[in-house]
Amino acid sequence: MSTMQTELIIVSEYCHKCHIEPSFIEMLEEGGLINVHTEGGEHYLLLSELPNVERYSRMYYDLSINMEGIDAIHHLLERMEDMRHEMRSLRKQLLLYREREIEDMDW
Repeated sequence: MSTMQTELIIVSEYCHKCHIEPSFIEMLEEGGLINVHTEGGEHYLLLSELPNVERYSRMYYDLSINMEGIDAIHHLLERMEDMRHEMRSLRKQLLLYREREIEDMDW
C-alpha cells in the first residue's frame, strides 16, 4: 500500500463515524475550505484535512454557525496567522537593527 493511500479517508465512513452529513463535506469543498479527492467514484479526505473538518464541524453542528460564518471565520483566522508571521519577522528585523546599532555605538 502506498503512502498516499494510507493518508486518504473515505468521506462516507468518516461522516458515519463522526455523525455528520456527507452534504456538509460537500459544502466545505464547494466553499473552498477543504479538498476532497475522488477515485473510482469514491470521495476521500486527506488525513491532513481532518483538523480543519473537525473545527468546521464543531462550528456548524455545535455552535450553529452557517457556512457563510464559517467562511468568514476561516478568512479571519488565516489573516491572524499571516499577521503573526509578519510580527515574528518584524521582531527579528528589529532585533537585528538594535544589535547593529549597539555594535556601531562608540563606547
